[in-house]
Amino acid sequence: MDILANLLNGTLVFSTALIFAALGGLISERSGVINIGLEGFMVSGAFFSAIISYYAETAGMGALSPWMGLLGAFVFTTIFSSIHALASIKYKANQVVSGVVINILAASSTFFFVKMIFMGSAETPMLTQVFHKVSIPYLSDIPFFGRVLFNAYPTTYLAIAIVLVIYYVMFKTSAGLRLRAVGEHPSAADTAGIKVNRTRYLAVILSGSLAALGGATIVLTSNSNFAFNTISGQGYIALAAVIFGKWHPVGAMLAALFFGLAQAIKDQFQIFEFAQSIPNEIFYMLPYVLTLLVLIGAVGRSRSPKALGEPYDVGKR
Repeated sequence: MDILANLLNGTLVFSTALIFAALGGLISERSGVINIGLEGFMVSGAFFSAIISYYAETAGMGALSPWMGLLGAFVFTTIFSSIHALASIKYKANQVVSGVVINILAASSTFFFVKMIFMGSAETPMLTQVFHKVSIPYLSDIPFFGRVLFNAYPTTYLAIAIVLVIYYVMFKTSAGLRLRAVGEHPSAADTAGIKVNRTRYLAVILSGSLAALGGATIVLTSNSNFAFNTISGQGYIALAAVIFGKWHPVGAMLAALFFGLAQAIKDQFQIFEFAQSIPNEIFYMLPYVLTLLVLIGAVGRSRSPKALGEPYDVGKR
C-alpha cells in the first residue's frame, strides 16, 4: 500500500505542471486559436520564475520568493503569448507555424539571457527557497487517501482550484459562453455583438500565462533551477492532454494525471531490483511513447472546436 500511495502521490506531483499547461492550451483552442507554443510558454515560465525567485532570495524575501517567482512567470510570459496572439489574430499567420516559432524563440532567448546574466553559465544558480509539500491538517491523517491527496505542493492545490474555476467560468457564465462561441462559430458570435478578435487576444494571452505556471512549477518544486532542458517536451505532452481530454477542463486534468502517472511509474519502478537491468532511457521515454499511443487512439474520436485554426476577418460574416 505504501508503494501505491507513493505512486499516486507522485502522479499528482508530476501532473501539476501538465495540468497548468493543458488548461492554457484549452482556453486558447476553445477560442479558435491553435496553441502549439505551450512548450515555449512553459520554458518562459520556468525561466522567469527562476530569475525572479533568485533575485527575491538575494533581496532577503525568504519564503515569499517562490511565490514571487510564480507571479513573475504568470505576468512576464505575456511577452511571448502576445507575440503569438498578434501573429495569429492580427496578421493571420499560420497558427501552427507561429506556435513553433514561439517554442524556438523562448528556448533560444532564455538560454541566451541565462548565459548573459550568470557570466556564461548554462543554468541559473540553485534556489534555496522553493515550495515544499504541505499536509492539510486532519485530512492528511486519513489512512492511504491522506498520503495520496492531502500531502502535496501548494501548486498542486492551486492547479486543481484553477480547474474548478475554469470549468465554472466556461460552462456556467456568459464569459465562458462567449469564449466557446468564438471558437465554434465566430461569425454568429460577431452578429450577436461579441468582439471575436478581442476575446481571442485575451484567451491566447491568458493561455500563455497559465502554461507558464506549469514551467514555474517544475522549477519551484523539483528542479530548483532553470536550464535549457528543464521542460524537455512537456509542453507537447500537455497539448496531447488537451486533445485526449476533448477540450474540457476536467478531461484535460484527467489526461494530465494519466501522463503524470507514466512519469511517476518511471520514478517508482527504478527502486526495484529487477528494474536495475533496464536502461534508464527506457523509463525516460515512457511518457513520450504513451503520448504517441494516446494521440493515435484519439485521432477521429475527439471533436475540436469547429473554427479552430481559422483566422477571423472582422466584418466578414
